[in-house]
Formats: sequence, C-alpha cells, structure tokens
Amino acid sequence: MLEAIISTINNYLYTFILIILLVFGGLYFTIRTKFSQFSLFKEQIYAVTEKPRDKRGVSSFQALMVSTASRVGTGNIVGVATALCLGGFGSVFWMWIIAIIGCASALMESTLAQIYKKRDVSGSYGGPAYYIEAVCKGRRLLPVIFSVFLILTYGVGFNMLASYNLQSTFSSYSFYNPKYSQWIIGFIVALLVGYCLFGGGSRIIRVTSLFVPVMGILYILVAFLVIALNFTALPNVFVRIFREAFDFKAIFGGFSGSCVMYGIKRGLFSNEAGVGSAPNASASADVSHPIKQGLVQMLSVFIDTILICSATAFMCMCSGIEPTAELAGVGYVQQSIFSALGTFGPVFITISMMLFAFTTLLGNLFYVDKAISYINRGMPGKTFMRAYYVTASLLIFLGAGLNSSLLWGIADVTMGFMTLINMPVILIMSKYVIRALNDYKKQRKEGKDPVFHAKDIDLPHEVDYWN
Repeated sequence: MLEAIISTINNYLYTFILIILLVFGGLYFTIRTKFSQFSLFKEQIYAVTEKPRDKRGVSSFQALMVSTASRVGTGNIVGVATALCLGGFGSVFWMWIIAIIGCASALMESTLAQIYKKRDVSGSYGGPAYYIEAVCKGRRLLPVIFSVFLILTYGVGFNMLASYNLQSTFSSYSFYNPKYSQWIIGFIVALLVGYCLFGGGSRIIRVTSLFVPVMGILYILVAFLVIALNFTALPNVFVRIFREAFDFKAIFGGFSGSCVMYGIKRGLFSNEAGVGSAPNASASADVSHPIKQGLVQMLSVFIDTILICSATAFMCMCSGIEPTAELAGVGYVQQSIFSALGTFGPVFITISMMLFAFTTLLGNLFYVDKAISYINRGMPGKTFMRAYYVTASLLIFLGAGLNSSLLWGIADVTMGFMTLINMPVILIMSKYVIRALNDYKKQRKEGKDPVFHAKDIDLPHEVDYWN
C-alpha cells in the first residue's frame, strides 16, 4: 500500500509539476544569464582556482569537492543503469538536457546561498533555508518545512538507498546469501558510519576523501577503456539514443515509465541542480564575489552528469548487453563491464560503489547537520546529537534490506518536495543573481578581480556578510 501511494505521488510530481519547474525554470535561467553554461565556461575554470582570502577559510575548490563528493555517488552508477533498464537508451538524452539547463539553476541557488550566508568565528555558513527566510520576510515556517524535507531526503531516503545500492553490488558473488547477506553488509556499513559520526573515524573520512577523486578519475578511464574496446557499437548507440528520446508515441503512451520520466528523475537524483542541497556546501566557501561560487557549482553539475553519468551510460550501452527490467541497477553495470574486462570488471565496480556510497552517506549527513542547526537556531546538545547519530546509523542498516523500488520512490518524493519549495524561491530571487552577475562581468571587463558589496545590487534584505 505504501509503495502504491508513493508511486501515485511520484507520477503526479514528475509527470506534470517538476517537469514544468525544472525544465522551464532552467530554460528561463539559461536565457536570463545569456547561456552562461557555455559563455562563462572559462570563468568557471578561473573561479575554481581562487584561493581563500583567509588561510583558515574554505576554498572554492574545496567547496567543489564537498558538493561533488555528495553528487558523485551511487546515482552515477545504479541510477543511470536503472534509467537505461526501465526507460531505455533515450533516457540518457533527457539526463543530458536536465543537466545542461540545470547548470543555470545551480548558478542561481549557489549564488543566493553565498549572498545570504552568515558569518561566525569559524568562517561562513548558510544554505537555502536562509534565502528562503529572506523571501518570506523573516518568517521561518517555509524554511523549516524545507529543512525537514532535506532531513527526510538525505538522512532517510538517500542514505537508505545508498546503503541498499552498496550491498547490492555484492549480490553477484558466490558468498552472497539473499536471506541474510544484505543485513550483515548493512550492519557493517552502519557501524562504520556511526563510528565516524561519533568522532572516532577521522582517519576513515580522510582516507576515503582522498581516494574518491582518484576513484572518480579511474572510473572514467575504465569506462573509456570499455567504450574503446566496443567503439564499433558507438554509431548504433547514438542512433538509439536519439530515436528513443524522440519516440513520442511510446513516450506519451506510457509517460510514467518513459525515457523522459526516468531521464529527469535519475538526472535530478544524480546532479541535484535546483533541489537545494549543494548550496549548503557553497555557502561555506570564502570567495570575494558570490558569482564565483555559483560558477563553481555549474562546473560540479557538468562533472557529475556530462562526464561521470555519461561514462556509465556509454559503458553499458556499448557492451552489447541489452537492458531489461530484471537487470535494473548495478547488475546491468557489472554484466556490461564483465563482457569487456572479465572478472576484473565487477570487482572494480564493487570497490567504486563502496567508496562512492560511503562518502555519499557522510556527505548527506553533513547536509542534515546544517538543516538541524537551522531549525534549532544552532547545533543541539550532545544528548540529542547522540540520539540522532544512532538513528542515522539504524536507518542505514534498515535501508540495506528493504525493497529497492520503495526506496527509490521515497527518495524521489522527498527530493521532489524540496525542489517544489526551492525552485519557486530562486525564480523569485533570480533578479538579484542577475544583478550580481552583471556586476561580476563589469568588474572582469575592467580587468579587476571582482569584489562584491550588497549595496552594489540594491539588495533589499539585510545580510551580515557582504556589508
């Protein structure tokens, strides 16, 4: 019954409301910023290289790594494979579209997070809750609701799903027993995450944070190797992508299961542009102008979807293994890579999933911390936080053994509600981002390193960082 209710809500959300919000909102931002995804690509590279003014501050590159580490996770492997198996090759095209126009949405939300961020002794902090509060003229009801949905999305839906996806990579091995293996793996993962949350796992966090960027590069290289070994299949793959993407008879005949639906859902799950998650990391960056961090987050969306998701998609599509509903998930990726690289392939995917999923679990809980801090007007006491850490670890354990379609449904619903709040707000507030962008361009044209002051864009709201 629960699965049926969630499925019904998802159908309405992704068939009508979110498509209008994300696609038309992203197109509006793209036009207003004069196709900034392409015209400002050099500026994106320039912004990443900026060093913080304060040596203790967080650099643009560090903020990029935090948001990319959260974005690059199980969605890039399992999410893409699920979209291919259930939505067909055409879903890749719609993932590209949602990413390209999503870059403009990422510019908007991350710039707003910078403009409305707060200052404390350890640096800066902020996120969507703070610019939502500004648009609500100081009333906290809507930003608190948004924060609750963020907690449900990242602390419950995404983390339970990441736990399931992680344990599912072991299902192809002979030692895996479907009756109890998932619970054992889930228990180990929950224990490791709990250990990190309680402060004993700083070494684990440092090691995984070091390996994940390296693993991301290796993953792309291995994917390119598989594609190179099957390069003769590429022409047919491209033909199928565009043929299925524009097969309107099939799309409108069953829209809820179409390539458009799966492309948008899995693309949004992967790059999170417009959802309101990455701005929590963006607000911590120490930059001289808010637009710089907006440009950095555009680059993060590009890395996530255009590079890593495409690597997974083409690795699978070129393998010759036909996607089916039974293969939906990591099984399709493992079979595809096995056909090209033998037994090394599935082992490599398992290691990739372990690292991606583990850092995603911790990154998601970083966002939850920020939401809890906003609701409570500061971090709660030790007793509450200990109870929260235990609950978060227990949810990770439970997620490992639950039904995958139910977990995907829960994650899609809560993420959808976050987007329903965030996108209208950034549409309302977009004029201030446009003013900031024009100010940035003007200073760059004058040969300056842009520096921002709130008075330069006639900001009507009180901000404590840029005055």
